[in-house]
Amino acid sequence: MRDLLIQLTALAAIAVGLWAWRRWHYPSFWPILGFPLTALSVRASWRRVALGCGLTKKRQRWWFTTVPGLVASTGIVKVKRRFQRVAVDTKPFIWLPLPTRYGWRVALHTLEGQTPGDYADAAERLAHSWGVHAVRVSSPRPGRVILAATMRDPLVKVDQLPPSLELLTVTVGRLETGKPWIIDFRTVPHWMNAGATQSGKSNLANALIVGLAPQPVALVGFDLKGGVEFTPYAPRLSALATSRAESLTLLDDLVALMIDRMGLCRQAGARNIWQLPPAIRPTPIVVLVDELAELYLMADKSEKDEIARTSTALLRVAQLGRAFGIYLFCCGQRIGSDLGPGVTALRAQCSGRICHRVNDPETATMTLGDLDPAALVSAREIPAETPGVAIVASQDGQWYRARSFYVTEATAEHAAKTHAHLTPSWDGITAHLPQPVNA
Repeated sequence: MRDLLIQLTALAAIAVGLWAWRRWHYPSFWPILGFPLTALSVRASWRRVALGCGLTKKRQRWWFTTVPGLVASTGIVKVKRRFQRVAVDTKPFIWLPLPTRYGWRVALHTLEGQTPGDYADAAERLAHSWGVHAVRVSSPRPGRVILAATMRDPLVKVDQLPPSLELLTVTVGRLETGKPWIIDFRTVPHWMNAGATQSGKSNLANALIVGLAPQPVALVGFDLKGGVEFTPYAPRLSALATSRAESLTLLDDLVALMIDRMGLCRQAGARNIWQLPPAIRPTPIVVLVDELAELYLMADKSEKDEIARTSTALLRVAQLGRAFGIYLFCCGQRIGSDLGPGVTALRAQCSGRICHRVNDPETATMTLGDLDPAALVSAREIPAETPGVAIVASQDGQWYRARSFYVTEATAEHAAKTHAHLTPSWDGITAHLPQPVNA
C-alpha cells in the first residue's frame, strides 16, 4: 500500500511538473515534448478526422473472398476464391507534421475532385477536432495542400520589435505566424486601412509616423477631422490639409509633382525614380489620409464638382504615383460603395488591405471582399476587446491575422519633434513646378 502511495505521489508530481513546464516555459516544452506527442496524435487521428470533416472519398475496390463448398460423395470441403467489389473510405495521404513556432504544419495530397477550397471550408472543423486555436490552409502547387495549425493565439500579447532600417519599410506589429508585420511601400505602394473607433486604426498610423520619421522621406497629411489627428505631428509633416478645399489644392500639387517627375525620368531614360542617380533622385513622399469618406461625402449639389475633382486627382495619384515615389496610406471608419465609384476605383489601386474591427459588414466587404472569402469571415469575427488586431493582405499574396504594436500619441508626437530637422519643405519640393495662371 505504501509503495502504491509513493507511485501515485510520484506520478502526481510529474504531472504537476509537466503542467508547470507547459504553462510557464512553453517555448522549451513545445519542441521537446509537446510537438512529438501532437505529431503522433495527428497521424493517429487523421482517418477519423478526415471522415468526420467530409474529406474522404468512397472508392470501389476488389477484394478476395472465400466461398466454402461441400462435396457430398466424399465429404470434402472445397474452398473457392473469387473477387468481390466493396466500397471503402479513402482518406487523403498525409505527411509527417513539422513543428513551427506556434504550432505545426503538415502537407497532404488531395484526392480526385478535391480543391484547396474543400479544406478551407473544413478548417474550423479541423481546428475543433484537433483542439487547436486555428487551422490555415494554403496550396503551394496543384494537388498539394498545407495545413498550418496554431496551438494558441500568438496575438494575445505582441512585444515591440526593433525598427526596420530599410527605406520606406516600417515594422508595425506581428503576424499570426510569429513573423514581423512589415509595411513595405516599395513592394506594396498603396494601402487601404479600415477600422472603427478604438479598433487600432489610428494606432497603426502612429506606428507609421514613428517608423517613417527618421527616414529621408516627405510625409504629407490629409486630416479631414479638422486637423485634430495629425496637427500634433506637424513638425514632421511637409504639408497638411485639414479640409476638402485644402485637400484639393494639395492633390493638385501632387499631380503636378508626379507629372514633373515623369519628365525627369523620361529625360534620364528611367522607368521610375529608383533608376535615377541618387544625386538627382527626388524625395519619396508618403501620403497619409485620415477619414477617407470625408473626401467623397456630399451635403448638397454645390459640392459635386469639388468632390469629382478631388476623387479624380486622388485616383490619378494612386494609378501613377508608385513609379514616381508617391505612396498612399488611406484610413477610414466607413468605406463603402455608396460613397461613389471613385472609392471603388481607388480600392482597385490599393493592393495593400488592412481591416480592423468595423461597425458595418459593407466596409469589411469593400476592404477584403475581392480577396479570399475566408479573410472576410475572419475580419467579422475580430472581438472588440482586442484593439490592434486586423486582417492583412500581405505582399506575398496571402492574408493573415496580425496585431500592431501599441504606439501612444505621445510617442508619435515625440518622434515627429525629434526628427523635425529631416522634414523637407513643401515649398522646396514644389518650387520648380509651374505656377497656376491665377496665382
